[in-house]
Amino acid sequence: MKSEYAFTLPRGLVDSAGGVHRDGTMRLATARDEIEPLRSVEVRQNEAYLTVLLLARTITRIGDFTEITPELVESLYASDFDHLQRLYERINSDGEAVGVVACPACSNEFEVDLTEIEDGRLGE
Repeated sequence: MKSEYAFTLPRGLVDSAGGVHRDGTMRLATARDEIEPLRSVEVRQNEAYLTVLLLARTITRIGDFTEITPELVESLYASDFDHLQRLYERINSDGEAVGVVACPACSNEFEVDLTEIEDGRLGE
């Protein structure tokens, strides 16, 4: 069973020296990962903060960064944060994550099982 997933951020995390870190990994969430943040004062004050804590617990690496903190997740660009939210939902779903895509040649729309997409990319 696959428990860790590679990703590439659309924009990337910028470090203090101006370096950009785009490649990373996220692991599957455990029950504890989803329960523990609910006890947080920040989550009680703002439910949206739950996503920050979930990502900080399950992202194992972004570029050279291996200590992923809520502050680091907060510093991500909005598009990168959104990308990671969608990845989290996709890999931790019950296997019924379905998306609608359109063929670029004929514009015909069809459903795709998003749990089968590797590295955030559809097949050729």
